[in-house]
Amino acid sequence: MGIVFKQSLQNTVVTYFGFVIGAINTLVLYTRFMKDADYGLVQVVLSVSAVLMPLLSFGVPNALVKFYSGFDRSEQGHFLNLMLVLPLLFILPIALLSFLANEAIGNLLARENPVVRHYVWHIFLIGMAMAYFEVFYAWARVYLRSVFGNFMKEIFCRVGQSVLLVLLVVEAIDVPMFLRALVGLYLLRTLVMKLYAFKIRPPVLSLALPENTRAILTYSLLIILGGSTAMVLLEVDKVMLNNYLKIENVAYYGVAGFIAMTIAVPSRAMHQITYPLTAEYLNRKDLVSLENLYHRSSLTLFSISGWLFLLIILNLEDMYQLLPKGYGEGVFIVFWLGLAKLFDALLGNNNSILYNSNYYRSILILGVLLAFMAIAFNMWLIPHWGLNGAALASFSAFFIYNTLKIGYVRAKFNMVPFGKGTTKIVALLLLLGALFYFVRFPFHPILNMVLKGSLITLAYFGLMYRFKISEDLYLLLAKYLKN
Repeated sequence: MGIVFKQSLQNTVVTYFGFVIGAINTLVLYTRFMKDADYGLVQVVLSVSAVLMPLLSFGVPNALVKFYSGFDRSEQGHFLNLMLVLPLLFILPIALLSFLANEAIGNLLARENPVVRHYVWHIFLIGMAMAYFEVFYAWARVYLRSVFGNFMKEIFCRVGQSVLLVLLVVEAIDVPMFLRALVGLYLLRTLVMKLYAFKIRPPVLSLALPENTRAILTYSLLIILGGSTAMVLLEVDKVMLNNYLKIENVAYYGVAGFIAMTIAVPSRAMHQITYPLTAEYLNRKDLVSLENLYHRSSLTLFSISGWLFLLIILNLEDMYQLLPKGYGEGVFIVFWLGLAKLFDALLGNNNSILYNSNYYRSILILGVLLAFMAIAFNMWLIPHWGLNGAALASFSAFFIYNTLKIGYVRAKFNMVPFGKGTTKIVALLLLLGALFYFVRFPFHPILNMVLKGSLITLAYFGLMYRFKISEDLYLLLAKYLKN
């Protein structure tokens, strides 16, 4: 797992640097220098774009990774050409629909908040840019070149938003101009990623199609359902909050969601490299290597994400003292969304196994049903409990979905991600959580978080090292301690 751990570590560094920038944007610049309603509008535009993205990409990013290693070099060129064209089959009709039914779509999005109706084209263009960015990113990942794409994904637009927020503060631009520039950022990011992908492997002009084009199209169509399911589960809460509550509530929920999302960073980083490796093992029918990757990815991700969960939950009180008053009701939201992300980490490369195996059809159909369940949970809980109801709805949907995915891999491959190490990590989390819950410092919130975070980190990784719970983490810690 050397290349996995090396690139995962690099991706984790890049992703966390992006999250630092994102934290500055989310917790300081957006919350203090943009009106709550305007920030809520930005959240709605980006969330609806993210939900639209899987449809516009036509499932190409997943299909590219799944099928690429199964072709010889001459056929790979034909396959890559097909991957470039497929997204247009959805992009062009949806662009036409956005033009002809702009007002109707705007009214649908603006039931509770009329301001959203003016940003239909912003949503479409950002969604299209996100879709083709993922295509070119997958193009690079099949060559195990994931770090630059991760940099563009996690850092580029966040730095751009920082610049735009500064311009907004000094009144060089207004909010409508901010949103137009945001569209430009996503389009520019896609262009840069395209140039990088074509530098790795330029496309070959050819009208020939790969031999198994029908299988690729079938898979891509089904992956649309799977990708849409994942995005619905991730973003539907913010989209639906826009239809039930005032738009500033989307900003409050978005900040809590960003804090909880920090727990998912290691998973996002490792998946960039485990996804193509999983596809390769499945294509070679190397189930021994696949099971080893499954166990170790689960244990490593659960170890790191568990530490982050402790840091966040045990420092929430001090963290929210640093935010404006309106944002201070997010403790419950962070806990439930954080718990969902921790469960995600426990699955390891489960998604990669499902989407790259011959059993993807069943799990995708199941995912669609669960996406509808998530929508139903939100429709039921948001009117009763508002923001907290949205968080509980998201956790419930993720819990059911992930539990069924673990069971499905167990039934089809006779492997589970759990082991003795998993039990030890759960015990460690409960022990340190109970111990540090009662630790309080009387200083400034930032100093309090630094002190408590340092103690939690020393205790957590000290015990991880002492009992060798995760082999990969143990070797990494041993290396740095030796140095």
